[in-house]
Amino acid sequence: MHRHHHFHGGHEHRGRHPWASHMAAHIGGRGPHGRHRGGRIGRFLEHGDLRFIVLALIAEQPRHGYELIKELEDRTGGAYRPSPGVIYPTLALLEDEGFIRPAAGEAGRKLYEATDDGRAALAANQAGVDAVFGRMAEAAEGADTTRPRIARAMTNLGMALQQRLARRPITPEEIDRIVAMIDDTAVAIEKT
Repeated sequence: MHRHHHFHGGHEHRGRHPWASHMAAHIGGRGPHGRHRGGRIGRFLEHGDLRFIVLALIAEQPRHGYELIKELEDRTGGAYRPSPGVIYPTLALLEDEGFIRPAAGEAGRKLYEATDDGRAALAANQAGVDAVFGRMAEAAEGADTTRPRIARAMTNLGMALQQRLARRPITPEEIDRIVAMIDDTAVAIEKT
């Protein structure tokens, strides 16, 4: 049985979820997990909006958690970069509600796609989603994206290393190759 979820003036009204206060703190842009610049994130996301924004991005095309983080950062010109500690519980909640499901993806990453129920919920809340995307686009106009893009690339490298180390035991030769690639990249960056 699915509850109906709606935006009302940027606010979603529904019963409280166990993660609601945790997510609201991070979505509000306070603390180390929801990094922001140039004002409060509340101008983009009100409490509960993140669920529908994530659902909308997945409905556009199947995505991994990291791809969602990157897309939200890009769409806000670097003003908002949700942490994995915000995105992954949101994905778990959407999956639990039957709005998204795992799709076939590469090993080590979970690719999500929207379900018919998810698309129906999104259609019922499209006006609110469009309003949030509009605020994000306004923030991105003229934003200096240099530092956020570099930070995202560094995060991507860290996540790639973690996933590689988690897949299977790594040989000394593989370690040597990875270390050499990182060292070569560091030298190339210094020379630019």
